[in-house]
Amino acid sequence: MDLQLKNKRALVTGATMGIGRAIAKGLAAEGVLVAAVGRRTELLGSLATEITAAGGQQPLSIGLDIMAADAAATLHRRVSEFGGIDILVNCAGGSRVLPVDAADDKWDEAMTLNFTRQRQITQAMLPTMIAQKWGRIINITGKSEPERINAAFSAKAAVHAWAKGLSREIGKHGVTVNSIAPGRIMSEQIRRNYPEDYRKHFAETEIPVGYWGEPEDLAVLAVFLASPLARYITGAVLPVDGGLRRYQF
Repeated sequence: MDLQLKNKRALVTGATMGIGRAIAKGLAAEGVLVAAVGRRTELLGSLATEITAAGGQQPLSIGLDIMAADAAATLHRRVSEFGGIDILVNCAGGSRVLPVDAADDKWDEAMTLNFTRQRQITQAMLPTMIAQKWGRIINITGKSEPERINAAFSAKAAVHAWAKGLSREIGKHGVTVNSIAPGRIMSEQIRRNYPEDYRKHFAETEIPVGYWGEPEDLAVLAVFLASPLARYITGAVLPVDGGLRRYQF
């Protein structure tokens, strides 16, 4: 299937590892010019090498801590180097498990990382998309069944609500907004925090397909949502979780 993405321009945050890296490579494989954002410049370098070795266009590597106060302005300035953005993938984030009596600064940090920066970056990129009457915004969020207090869950729920409202405002401009909620997707953090025997037992008892997903399992959906073919999908929260969620809607 031709996804009609050749020579589109995409900004992908959190692109150094895991899901963000897989999405950046998936878009590049479809002929997209990618601006890859992350804190670890050495990993951005290896990503660029992998993309070009596979026949993709040389990506623009942007070393940036998304928590920086001027992150949105910096990204807006940098992407102007190749004429703006058609596709924005908000993938930077992190889990923030908190105690019941967590101080406000801990909550502020989690909300900034997982919601506020995504909103600010999106708002910085929207004028170009609206002017050209075409754009794709894809937010990588998370599950919605908290087992305990995790500030990231609250922030990602905020992303879902904001993205739904935004989709109703900008659909008339040819711009779609969707969120992808990962289930158990293998990552550097997962391998560090969950031993293999736990992962095996969890997969056998909780995940209907019987295994943990890989970043590429999610990236294929993100790449499709980024394409012109996905023009009638907007305001959605789409889980990629091997059937893990138990609710019916």
